[in-house]
Amino acid sequence: MQETVQHTSLTLDPNTAACWLTLSTDLTSVSYGDVYQNVPNNPERFDYYPCVLGSEGFNSGTHCWDVEVGDNTYWTIGITTASNQRKGEVFFKSNVWRVRYMDSEYCSQSPDQPLTRLTVKEKLQRVRVHLDYDRGKVSFSDPLTNICLCTFTTAFTETVFPFLYNLCTTSPLRILPVKLIVTAENHS
Repeated sequence: MQETVQHTSLTLDPNTAACWLTLSTDLTSVSYGDVYQNVPNNPERFDYYPCVLGSEGFNSGTHCWDVEVGDNTYWTIGITTASNQRKGEVFFKSNVWRVRYMDSEYCSQSPDQPLTRLTVKEKLQRVRVHLDYDRGKVSFSDPLTNICLCTFTTAFTETVFPFLYNLCTTSPLRILPVKLIVTAENHS
């Protein structure tokens, strides 16, 4: 017996979006523009990096989401802790697990690993983030080829949030629903 389960799609939190980011009405896509939007400078909003957090944080369980990167030329996808500083230039200095694409090069980074170049054969169209909070693992992969880009292991001690960074004016980043295949074996 095999069935397809539709995973609930993540949405983005407009209260965290940097002022030059625009979110789609369904809060699943983020576009970058060089026009400063007049938004409240609340404590949770990014003010230096073009980032936005997911609207839901995780402190247990296994979670999976895909991000369509398409033709975007400058992006970062990852997770960060709830307490990580969003103001100023310090965000990427601690509590970030990420994959980045910039200058036609893929890199990964975690709090205990410096920026490391990744070998990717074909330009990614999507990136899957798979978080196993209880086991302290976050993996990034190409869901179209099932090739793992990198896996980080840590002991999470607080709530973590998905985040997207978009510095490409021509192409948005879009969170896609994940179709998981569940197979049940019948032992009779």
